[in-house]
Amino acid sequence: MAVFARWCMRHRLLAVLIWLLTLGGTAAAAVTAGAAFSNNYEVPGTESGKANDLLREGFHGQGGDTDTIVWRAPDHHNARTPDIEQRMTRALDAVAALPGVGSVEGPYGPGPESAARISPDGRTAYAVVTFDQPADSVPKAQARAVVDTAKNPTTEAGGLQVELGGRAIQLTEAPTAHLAEVIGVAVAALVLYLAFGSLAASLLPIATALVSVGTAYFGITLLGHAMPVADFAPMLGTLIGLGVGIDYALFIVTRHRKGLARGLPVEEAAAGAVATTGRAVLFAGATVCIALLGMLVLRLNFLNGVAIAACVTVVLTVAASVTLLPALLSYIGMRALSGRERRRLAAEGPQPERTSGFAARWSAFVERHPKLLGALATAVMVVLALPTLSLHLGTSDQGNNPAGSTTRQAYDLLAEGFGPGANGPLAVVARLDGAGDRLAVDRLEQALRTTPGVASTGPAVFNRSGDTAVLTVIPDSAPQSRATSDLVDTLRQDVIPRAGQGNSMEVHVGGVTAAYDDFAEVIIGKLPLFVSVVIALGCLLLLLAFRSIGIPLKAAAMNVAAVASSFGVVVAIFQWGWGSERLGLGSAGPIEPFLPVIMVSVLFGLSMDYQVFLVSRMYEEWLETGDNRRAVRVGLAETSRVINSAAVIMISVFLAFVLSGDRIIAMFGIALAAAVALDAFVLRTLLVPALMHMLGGANWWLPAWLDRRLPRISIEPPEHRPHAKLPAQRSGEVLTTSEDDTEAATASR
Repeated sequence: MAVFARWCMRHRLLAVLIWLLTLGGTAAAAVTAGAAFSNNYEVPGTESGKANDLLREGFHGQGGDTDTIVWRAPDHHNARTPDIEQRMTRALDAVAALPGVGSVEGPYGPGPESAARISPDGRTAYAVVTFDQPADSVPKAQARAVVDTAKNPTTEAGGLQVELGGRAIQLTEAPTAHLAEVIGVAVAALVLYLAFGSLAASLLPIATALVSVGTAYFGITLLGHAMPVADFAPMLGTLIGLGVGIDYALFIVTRHRKGLARGLPVEEAAAGAVATTGRAVLFAGATVCIALLGMLVLRLNFLNGVAIAACVTVVLTVAASVTLLPALLSYIGMRALSGRERRRLAAEGPQPERTSGFAARWSAFVERHPKLLGALATAVMVVLALPTLSLHLGTSDQGNNPAGSTTRQAYDLLAEGFGPGANGPLAVVARLDGAGDRLAVDRLEQALRTTPGVASTGPAVFNRSGDTAVLTVIPDSAPQSRATSDLVDTLRQDVIPRAGQGNSMEVHVGGVTAAYDDFAEVIIGKLPLFVSVVIALGCLLLLLAFRSIGIPLKAAAMNVAAVASSFGVVVAIFQWGWGSERLGLGSAGPIEPFLPVIMVSVLFGLSMDYQVFLVSRMYEEWLETGDNRRAVRVGLAETSRVINSAAVIMISVFLAFVLSGDRIIAMFGIALAAAVALDAFVLRTLLVPALMHMLGGANWWLPAWLDRRLPRISIEPPEHRPHAKLPAQRSGEVLTTSEDDTEAATASR
């Protein structure tokens, strides 16, 4: 590592140019190729997947996105008032003439289907707009043109309310500027400046993270052409990459600054930082990638793309931290120290390392009260984790969008005028074989109409060959309601089997709610295996690194606690709705089925980072002195400040993504921010040291037979610097290191 870092510093211009050319080339390729993301949650072999297969086979050419234009007449008027009908007809005709619009079906045409698009009270009506491409491929400009054409002052005159809903329309509500990233980076830069006191040093982690994350962002765009990748994957990668990228660079710059303060030349200080903390960064990045790639065991195409995209981002941030960062450190030289630190170094020379102030006092306080503080930390984690017990996985839809958005208002107007189930109809698809099956379809239609929980059932629609039929079922509950999920189960397990007795008809239930329920069921079934794999791999890495049974087990328990508590926060805000509207996150609703898997991967990886940086310093001191109390006290005192600074940066970056305007990304941001805050301020600086004090030497126990068989690896080899042998510490004392103390410690061993 040190040799590699020296090469990057001696060829710093080449190292910087390689990264800039990589960023520019990836960006140019991504812009040229365009985006090709996919939000297909369909799982092959499930009921909803089979229903979609039948629809694709029987009804060709129905691939365009379907959106709605909804309008509500003012008081004492209705949708058939001549003036309203004329204005809306002109607006619908104008929308139909726009580029990219395949068809518009309104409520004013002949036939019962048109009449059904006017609500029973006559005040609400809607039209169906079908684009000629799926929502993922509809240009934002085309969707914006539809909104502007439908919602114009002439149409909305006289109190007529016009709103639009649908996936393509929602594209127009996404923020155009990357406000979340800008705010997160700005706060991170401020924290770094306060921590370092040097503008040059505070900008290096930002520059390193921006280059690596930018390269990853465009790389993920290109990855979408090779495999299914969700449209939120680039934003998720950016969120993770900015957090870990700035933190990894922070740890290395902090160690580099310590080397400069001890009088080392710039090149030696940077090489030493990469050789020590850089190795810890590599290990931490590897744990994050292993946790992310654990999603591959689920064998779900949708999650495979997310896992690989996030992993690519982490790999690039680690690579930039150990290559680009040393090159930049050589450019700024001694300016990595603040002006006051440089003047003191010139006047007084190198001084012994000191850990004083709050970090030293807190470390001593934890040592004196481990049981009390451990119990307090456990109580906090348990209370925050309690909402997780009511976790409800399901589909959040445009009814959960912010109250002022046109998609949310269109959703509410449809629910008010036609019932909540109008926003999420179920599709009952049948494969027919002969005239007898056509009669069975009639019986099925009658059975569906009389099923409790069904508001209405449309007439059966047959394809041209007559071998496929589809019936549209409108539930009397919202798509995200548990009642709708229960209705899906009733149709599949009771109604359809009874109606299909004595014939060869093949029937499946599809639709948004059915697809999400199937997806959630598959994930829940595989979740125990996934969590077991992630925990086992993480424990194995820590076992090899720290040669202890207790350290990996405690880490696994802490990671589970962080995940459970952060999910409790997510459930309270997004599912229970505690403050979600005030935060601009929309109304309460269920949690997306894929969120637990992705969050477990990311949170396990991030939690392992702090475990590595905290315990590696304790382990180094334990090997030096054999004194557990001293190892825990010194390790906590020396790492808590940098861990807390890193946590504040991560929390700021993650919370900034709440401003992204995307409910899913906001969930990730709040969950990650909560997990990092609890991990850094409750677990790693309170519960972990308290437990390690209580367990004493048992922290480092490893059976002799296992010790002989395990390969020896070192995460962060100790620098050639003195270590102190400290007496039992009293509050307010300063931790110092000196050559005499080190010699005494070595002699005592």
